[in-house]
Amino acid sequence: MKIESYQIRDWEDNEVGVLLDENDDWILIQSIPGDYQVDGYKLLRKNFVEERYEVENAHIIKKVIELKEIEIQKPDDFKFGSTIEILKWSESKYGCFEFQDEVEEELFYGVLDNYDIESFSIDSIKSDGMIDLDFDEVFKIKDIRTISFDSDYFRSISLLYNYYKKNKE
Repeated sequence: MKIESYQIRDWEDNEVGVLLDENDDWILIQSIPGDYQVDGYKLLRKNFVEERYEVENAHIIKKVIELKEIEIQKPDDFKFGSTIEILKWSESKYGCFEFQDEVEEELFYGVLDNYDIESFSIDSIKSDGMIDLDFDEVFKIKDIRTISFDSDYFRSISLLYNYYKKNKE
């Protein structure tokens, strides 16, 4: 088990997690947003990772993970792909997706609206699980730095969104 810290270009805080897998474009981690909290998965786009290193207290974090009996493994059905393919996978599995671009403080939740090879738009999901009808932004695919899924907060947004979607129909 390798626990690494990742410095993302132009972001103040590092991303920390258990390294699960990587390819030429992405690093998949089981996210550790706080010292001993394991919460969801995060994909980091490699061309935005400026530095990566094993965290100093990795042996203690490993021991806590072991004592809590947390299962560390990549999702069975996850496959690396393009940004759009990964967003589609998350949407099909959870009903929505979460991502970040160059602004560290902004998380976007949504479902795909339109896309082409350079950009995409979403139906944005607010924190109450409802679609934001006033949201109108186009994202450049090349600017996406992280894609996250299956954290506690993500599951909450997903549950709310899927509930409202089901009960509208």
